[in-house]
Amino acid sequence: MSKIRVKICCISSKEEAKMAVHYGASALGLVGKMPSGPGIITDELIHDIAKMVPPPIATFLLTSETNSQSIIEHYKKVNTSTIQIVDALNDRQYQKIREALPNVKIVQVIHVLDENSIREAVEISSFVDAILLDSGNPNLSTKVLGGTGRIHNWDLSKKIREHINIPIFLAGGINKDNVRQAIDYVQPFGIDLCSSVRTNGQLDEKKLEYFFEAIN
Repeated sequence: MSKIRVKICCISSKEEAKMAVHYGASALGLVGKMPSGPGIITDELIHDIAKMVPPPIATFLLTSETNSQSIIEHYKKVNTSTIQIVDALNDRQYQKIREALPNVKIVQVIHVLDENSIREAVEISSFVDAILLDSGNPNLSTKVLGGTGRIHNWDLSKKIREHINIPIFLAGGINKDNVRQAIDYVQPFGIDLCSSVRTNGQLDEKKLEYFFEAIN
């Protein structure tokens, strides 16, 4: 099996970005305006961090916009390498984003709730470059769109991975103690982390070190 990519999400400063890259992150998650959850930073800071991150490290804009034109406008403020859409996209307007931003990768988050999540992931997989499986719930009155620190049903995630042929990132409650189990069982392309490598909201160097020791 090829090397697992690790995406460190909720990056809140240039210093955190440098630390994550130093320990082995393949991608950084930069959180734009959200209805809830951790790690939200300004578009100006997202732009500044994305500009300083060296290739081939990927930078993901996490956007909660649900309209293609709004996503395009949000992206143009930050210029990351990738757009991570954390909510359902209206009318599956992925092609409009592709036409406007042909060199930008698109990752769609699927919040793994039940068997319907499998069908949703399979349908959307033909439009995007990767799927990210997380433990939020967009059906709540205040949408929860990530950063929960909760594990979802990996049986469903495994089924999704078996049914689609694009890369899958696995998120939600993954830490140094369960990451090998997650990798062996689901066999994702990449792992996505936020709270498990933080202390009091700040990226924790020791936790990063222990995590990468566990994964390697």
